[in-house]
Formats: sequence, structure tokens, C-alpha cells
Amino acid sequence: MSSQELPSTGEPAMRDVTGEPLRRAITGPLLLFFILGDVLGAGVYTLAGTIAGRVGGALWAPLLLALVFALLVAGSYAELVTKYPRAGGAAVFAAKAFKRPVISFLVGFCMVAAGVTSAAGLAVAFAGDYLSAFINVPPIAAALVFLVAIALLNARGIKESLSANLVMTLIELSGLLIVIACGIYLVTKGQGNFSQLTQFRPGVSPAMAVLGGALLAFYSFVGFETSANLAEEVRDVRRVYPIALFASLLIAGLVYVLVALAASLIVPIDQLANSSAPLLEVVRASGLGIPPRWFAVIALVAVANGALLTMIMASRLTYGMAREGLLPDRLASVLPVRRTPGTAILWTTVVAMALTFTSTLEVLAGTVVLLLLVVFLSTNIAVLVLRKDVVAEPHFRVPTILPWLSIGCCLLLASQQSLETVLRGGGLLLLGVLLFGLTRLGKGASPRHR
Repeated sequence: MSSQELPSTGEPAMRDVTGEPLRRAITGPLLLFFILGDVLGAGVYTLAGTIAGRVGGALWAPLLLALVFALLVAGSYAELVTKYPRAGGAAVFAAKAFKRPVISFLVGFCMVAAGVTSAAGLAVAFAGDYLSAFINVPPIAAALVFLVAIALLNARGIKESLSANLVMTLIELSGLLIVIACGIYLVTKGQGNFSQLTQFRPGVSPAMAVLGGALLAFYSFVGFETSANLAEEVRDVRRVYPIALFASLLIAGLVYVLVALAASLIVPIDQLANSSAPLLEVVRASGLGIPPRWFAVIALVAVANGALLTMIMASRLTYGMAREGLLPDRLASVLPVRRTPGTAILWTTVVAMALTFTSTLEVLAGTVVLLLLVVFLSTNIAVLVLRKDVVAEPHFRVPTILPWLSIGCCLLLASQQSLETVLRGGGLLLLGVLLFGLTRLGKGASPRHR
């Protein structure tokens, strides 16, 4: 498609290092399902039991609190994306706000590191117990093949990727609706254990239990931030983006709370907390006769969808950082026919494949959240700093108090991280500093800011 054939958006088309624009192929509904599909990922399918182990039967409470945290951060993203609709997301915002290349690089690096780490964990999860219900293959081999398949779909095109996401989001949403239906069915039969809904873990204050659970629950909501990296590929981005962002988070929050209520009503908390497939426990206990393999297929689709959307984010962010001069220019190249960031897709996939050898989704979840909290802190501060930068186009504006509240929430969640997670995250940040230095030496000049 030539630049003359691109849909008009009222904004100049952004171009890669070859001078060709990215294709604006994402409509409002596709964007909503992109965000919803990224949020409704493997987190709730795999971590609901772990959250129950931290909080007790009041599983809904940390999910509701995590939704509030997510909405606060989303307000800052809505303002900055509609104000500066460019690929690169939080890294571009940091570059504009702080004018220090190292800060912009580290913010972008945290996003990429969180993305590829999460994708690696999802690949391992895909190759685990759910897949073994159908075929026995070496888990590492299955995980690597899975990531290659995700990369090929990502490289084919953003419209094709998001069309696949649309189908997979509907499938994974159907799985969560099945869990909700199981809860409704048992309640109508008078069999729900309502006393569990207000039970908290013994020996821990309810407030601390909910806060500790919210840290893991927040992992189930992250993913919305990846949509900022698609700003150049969204039609009418200034109008569409805030609507799709807030609508998708509210839908996800409603679904999560209803799933949590169903799980607490049906399954004993100890059984739920000790299960690696907590929602499958709900389906089995419901007595509705739903074949476990059916639900395993849905869980596999949920994991695949989360990995696809995460790798879309990581590749677009790598592309955006390279175009800003924060990574080698080669990473900003675009495939000549498909108009997708092929080199960035290749290298982010290679890194994710290497990480599949290191750990599991549950172990990596805390590190992913910590890395993203660094990104969210930067974005919230950037909103406040950039208020003095007036742009000609009208854009979404969040009330000033909300970024301050979001900063407080990020610091509160970070304070709940374990020392091991902090050390792991700090090690990744140190690696980012080293990469930044090497990039600067290789370029022999300061990164450019646009």
C-alpha cells in the first residue's frame, strides 16, 4: 500500500528509516479487542489460585483494587498517547519529559524486558500441563516452536495479527464466561458457599492481605500499556484511544470480579490455592459436565493470545526506540511488502526464546510487575512535566490529582515486592545501562529526539 492509499487520520503518517509509513489499519473495535485480549490473558487462568492463597476467600477484593490502580495509570496513558500519537510509547514520553537519553532508554528497556520476559513465561505455560493433555512433546521444544509461530503471525501484518487476536479474545473470554456460568448455576441450586466471600487468610490483617493479593492481581491487568506502541497504526487515534482503553479495562474488571466470586463460591480456598489450574477446578466442581479438555483448549488459546499481543508490543517498542536513536538503526527497518518491523520482531523473538530456558510464568510475574511499575512511575511523572508543552491538536486530559494518586499507588505496590524480585529487577536495569552505553559508543553521537 502506498502512502497515498493510507486512510486519512488528520495526522501526518509516521515513517521508518526507509521513509515508508506504518499502515494505519487498526479501527476502534480492533483496538478494544487488542487491549481486552492482552488484559484477559494467562494471568487470571494461572494466578487466581495464588492470589487466593494470599488473601483467602475474598478473592474479588484484590482484583477490584488492582482495577482501580490500572485505571489510574490508564488515565496518564490516555493523555500522553492522544497528545503524542507515536510508536515507542512510554520511552517517547520519557524522552520528551526528561530530556535525558538514559532515562528514555531505561523506560523503553523496562517495557521490552517485561514484554519478552512475559512472552517467555507464557511460552513455557503453553508447553506445560494444558498442552500435555493432548500431546507429549519436550516442553522446551514446544515453547520454541510456539514462539516461532507467534513471530510469523506478527510479521505477516498488524491487521492479520489483530484479526487473530479478535478470534482468540472471544475464545478466552468464553472460558471466563463459562466459569461465571458455573457460579450462577450452583447459586441457583443453593449450593454456593457464600461465607467464603468475606473470609481472609488467618494471621494476616485484611488490609495487608488485600494489598498483597493486589500485587499479583495487578499482573492480570497489565497489558493495556502495550497499546501505546500502536498509536501510529490506529485510525483517528485521538478520539478512539481513550474510549477503547477505559472500556476494555472496565470490561476486564467486571469479568475478573465475577470469575473471582464464582471461584470462591464453588471451590474450597485451600484447594483453589494449591491448584496450578484454578479455573479448571471451578469447572470440574460445578457438575455441569463440561469436558476438561475443552477448557484446556480455551486456556491454551488465552496463553497464545497473551504471547501474541506481548510480542506485538515488544517489537513495536523496539522499532520506536531504534527510530529515536536509542537502539541501532537496523532495528527500525520495515519489511518491504508486509510493512511490519521485521528486524525488531526477529530479535525480540530470539531473546524470548532464550528466556524460556530460565524460569516459569509464576516466578517471572513479580519481575514483570516490578519492571512495569518503573515504567508507570515514569509515565505518571511525564504527564505532570509535559503539562507545560501545549500542542495544537485537542487531546484527552486527565485531572491533575489522578497522576499523583497513581504515583502513590505505584510506590505502594513496589513496596510489597520481595527482595529477590527487587534484586532481579535491579540486575535487569543494570543490564539496560550497559546496553545504553554500548549503543552510544557504537553510534558515536547522542541519540536524536524528535
